[in-house]
Amino acid sequence: MTNAEERTPIVVGLDPDPGRRMALAWAADAADRRRLPLLLVLAQNLPTPGYQPTGGRPSWEEWNEALHATGDHLVKDAVAFVESRHPRVRVSGMLAEGHPAWVLREQAQNAKEVVLGSWHLSALQELFTSAAVTLPLIAHAPCPVVVVPEAEHVTQQRPYFVVGVDGSAHSAAAVDLAFEEAALRGAVLRALYVWHSPRLGVLDEDAAIRECRRLLSETVAGRTAAHPEVELHHEVVHGHPVQILTKASEHALGLFVGTRGHGGFTGMLLGSVSQGVLHHARCPVITVPHAHEQKPIVD
Repeated sequence: MTNAEERTPIVVGLDPDPGRRMALAWAADAADRRRLPLLLVLAQNLPTPGYQPTGGRPSWEEWNEALHATGDHLVKDAVAFVESRHPRVRVSGMLAEGHPAWVLREQAQNAKEVVLGSWHLSALQELFTSAAVTLPLIAHAPCPVVVVPEAEHVTQQRPYFVVGVDGSAHSAAAVDLAFEEAALRGAVLRALYVWHSPRLGVLDEDAAIRECRRLLSETVAGRTAAHPEVELHHEVVHGHPVQILTKASEHALGLFVGTRGHGGFTGMLLGSVSQGVLHHARCPVITVPHAHEQKPIVD
């Protein structure tokens, strides 16, 4: 592995609860498949659940010492988990002080992808809990962000991925990565253009559907030639994007969606739709910024 490749690890944000391991397992499996290093990051700015003061109000020194001692133990335990699961993965751990969103945003600058856990928080919890890192990270990370639900979901045989398409360059980046991942996993790929008719309707609905099909065909054109081993199914579906994509990916290995990067979402995944996919999808959601440039896979 070259020095350049050494600087592009898969980064996973560790949860202070050692029982939550789905995101860590996803990241370890991905690092093993791609033969990339794995960096485990535990960001702390509050005492972890394992911290119990010995009596009375703890001093700052006691609080800080307990914080680091518990954090070190969690990181070492997570490293051991990865080494046991995939002995050939080069894994390292980092304990950092600060809000997880900011710490992981910094680590994302030189990462292949960042992996996080998700527990389907409500909108209120997402806004006010200190563990809310998903939306701020996705909005600013220059690399893909994978959000893995903690509850293990049942995948379908044959295994498949779903990618949302809206004809923009942002969704095209998601399609690129979806093809790459489907090839790596030997999975089928379903490319869906979800057409949601405007409130006032359209003059010619048939023409609108034809245009959607044209944009979908243009988006996947050429990628099938680059990945002939990937079985592709693509279709235009009429309905609400959150409902359609959530249902289509119910038993998928993952759902790919494009993002604008550096500040929000666009096209099909604007505003409430993007958050709806993240909150409701029961499979891992892989968000891909337009600015993302695929780093080479080591052969």
